[in-house]
Amino acid sequence: MARILVVDDDPGIRGVLQRAFERQGHTVVLAADGLEGARAWREHGADVAFLDIHMPEMDGIELLAQLRAAAPALPVIAMSGGDQTHRLSLLRDALLLGARAALAKPFSLDEVNAALGRALEGPGGEQAVP
Repeated sequence: MARILVVDDDPGIRGVLQRAFERQGHTVVLAADGLEGARAWREHGADVAFLDIHMPEMDGIELLAQLRAAAPALPVIAMSGGDQTHRLSLLRDALLLGARAALAKPFSLDEVNAALGRALEGPGGEQAVP
């Protein structure tokens, strides 16, 4: 099973993803912002990272860039509720920076599981923003 890093400032999103992944047998490492996420990745590593784009301290784009530099093969799934702020283009930016998939909030667990499955399968076609 995989070690999954979930970085999101919304405790509800972190909790839902943690429960869903742990039910599947994965180990989950949680962080509430980009700085915590970077620290958690250094301390625990990950096989896949789910990153929110809009967070305090360090946003998901900056964390994605750091992870790309340190671990180019790490699959990253970007997440954002940016449609509520008219900034969904940041999800497209995340794909351009190397995210494997981009999920617009609210998303379904089916969408999350599909993105996780593609990430665990290895390199392949990146997912377009819905």
